[in-house]
Amino acid sequence: MTSPNPEILVIDDELQIRKLLQITLQSHDFSVILTNTSAEGLAAAANNNPDLILLDLGLPDENGHETLRKLREWSKVPLIILTVQSREEDIIRALDNGANDYLVKPFRTGELLARIRSALRGSEREENNPVIKFSEIELDLTNRTVKVNDELVQLTQTQYALLVLFVKNEGKVLTHQYILRQIWGEEFINQLQYLRVFVAQLRKRLEQNNSGVIYITTVSGVGYRFVCKPLEE
Repeated sequence: MTSPNPEILVIDDELQIRKLLQITLQSHDFSVILTNTSAEGLAAAANNNPDLILLDLGLPDENGHETLRKLREWSKVPLIILTVQSREEDIIRALDNGANDYLVKPFRTGELLARIRSALRGSEREENNPVIKFSEIELDLTNRTVKVNDELVQLTQTQYALLVLFVKNEGKVLTHQYILRQIWGEEFINQLQYLRVFVAQLRKRLEQNNSGVIYITTVSGVGYRFVCKPLEE
């Protein structure tokens, strides 16, 4: 469970970005730890156990992808990439290696704050709770039932598995390959059309009684994100 004033670790070598993040986050009741190298960031993560990490990929002492890999060897703390690197392969690599989200600089502070809140909500759901509730959806992991607006929704075994994966990663961008690997296995990681069909079916089942409500959003060229409310507020 995150604290009343969640602590955010910033690992970024740009002084102006660090100042901007410090002012923005503290004004929204977050505690902030500022570091400017991979070594400092890794040490701060180990010593302070922050609630969330903001990581730049272009660090002076080490590639941010390597820093992410080291963090994920021992920590599951929510992590958002903040970087100028906008290539699709960089985004997919970071997400597949354990990042929760990815924002390209320059970014809008409102969108960053919304994604931080979403990542923190997802972290709280990591606790062992057999019933997951948010928005209009209730997922009972023990009885394998799904309700939308208190009405049972019938899903196939694969649709249910896909929904569980999305719900447990609410707010996090899941790449196509990650979803295919988790649900169908390594041999299916290139079957993108297969995935699109099942996502479309799941969307229809969840949204049929909620006109205008979208739970599964498409991240073009990368994958999907499951949200319980709009990210941009």
